[in-house]
Amino acid sequence: MSPERFTQPDTDMTDSPTERTLPLKGVRVLDLTVFLSGPYATQILGDLGAEVIKIEPEGGDQTRFLPPHFVGGDSAYYLSINRNKESLVLDYKTPTGLAVLERLVAESDVLIENLRPGNLARHGITYERLSQINPRLVWCSISGFGQDGPYATRPAYDMIVQALSGGMSLTGQEDGASVRAGIPLGDIAAGMYGVIGITAALTGRATTGKGQYIDVAMLDCQIAMLSYQAAYYLQSGRVPGRQGRGHESIPTYRSFTAGDGVDFVVCANTDRMWRSLCATAELSSLGEDPRLSTRQQRFAHRHEIWVALEKAFLAKPAEEWVRQLHLAEVPVALLNTLDKALADPQVLHRKMVVEMHGGEGRSVKVAGNPIHLPEAEAAPYRYPPGLGADSTSVLSRVAKLSPAEIASLIDTKTIVQPRPAD
Repeated sequence: MSPERFTQPDTDMTDSPTERTLPLKGVRVLDLTVFLSGPYATQILGDLGAEVIKIEPEGGDQTRFLPPHFVGGDSAYYLSINRNKESLVLDYKTPTGLAVLERLVAESDVLIENLRPGNLARHGITYERLSQINPRLVWCSISGFGQDGPYATRPAYDMIVQALSGGMSLTGQEDGASVRAGIPLGDIAAGMYGVIGITAALTGRATTGKGQYIDVAMLDCQIAMLSYQAAYYLQSGRVPGRQGRGHESIPTYRSFTAGDGVDFVVCANTDRMWRSLCATAELSSLGEDPRLSTRQQRFAHRHEIWVALEKAFLAKPAEEWVRQLHLAEVPVALLNTLDKALADPQVLHRKMVVEMHGGEGRSVKVAGNPIHLPEAEAAPYRYPPGLGADSTSVLSRVAKLSPAEIASLIDTKTIVQPRPAD
């Protein structure tokens, strides 16, 4: 594969001028991932312009069938993480299917998978073998615990790594049980770190001409995300507990309940914000108290501060406190439920709720791409592909197989053509 294909993809797909400005245009990705961490990563790559070929087993990615919400036979879960992709149903566990996969590898830039370590190697699919076919190949493996170590072959899911990392022990009310984060941090973080590794390897390849292998572990990502909490423990030896409504270091970085029972959050991080917060809450004596003039002093008296603020905030409804604190230049926000968050004017202005349209009149609304590239803002999202919808076109265009060869693969069920939607 020549270096020129990076900027001039071997494709007969017609693209608009806007789409050509996407930074990963010309990068071809073979996506052997399932469920969440891997598909989330490849969706990011697709949003950034990469050509993503989702290689699925005959039954399809399991997330296609996750209840409770469906559009045209595919679940809302699947539709939320598989836009801007093509679907090829290929049985690469057979010698014939493996040969097809190798032809695709020869014409691709990236292979990403999130299967259990050793799963692909049992079928002769290894980085060592495929890098001989294509030395420029970047291979990214996402797994629960990495490719080595005592836990390497254990199965892992989002909540498993949230629990093992200690992050789950920090989440929940101080006097309650630990709970998982409401969003799948373990999966999402691994997908994002995978994309960072891939883009770094592609940048390095531009200099060296060679690809490389990337090993991303969900648990590693969660440990990295402990950030200052890890540093606090490693420095002090004190094990932090559940963080409840607030912050380990800043007493006025916390949620409160207003008089109407609605919660809101205050992030008064500076001395000026502290004084403004107290003045707005009609607690000027607290703001002028010399015992509370520094961050260290406020931390030492945090329980006293919380009691005073909690009582004061019961005097008015949450929206009124938000209005007044905004005017006082104290960072504040309502604690939105999802219905309010996804209808928020800032969220809508930033186009973070997008509607995709597929065949047969199908449409679905999902969360948008947070990476805003002004030159590519008008690039449309492709509706997530139906199972096997692109099998024949991918093999013709990318693997350069003839109609007769493709027909033979269909006859032997090495590939599967699309089925009507349920």
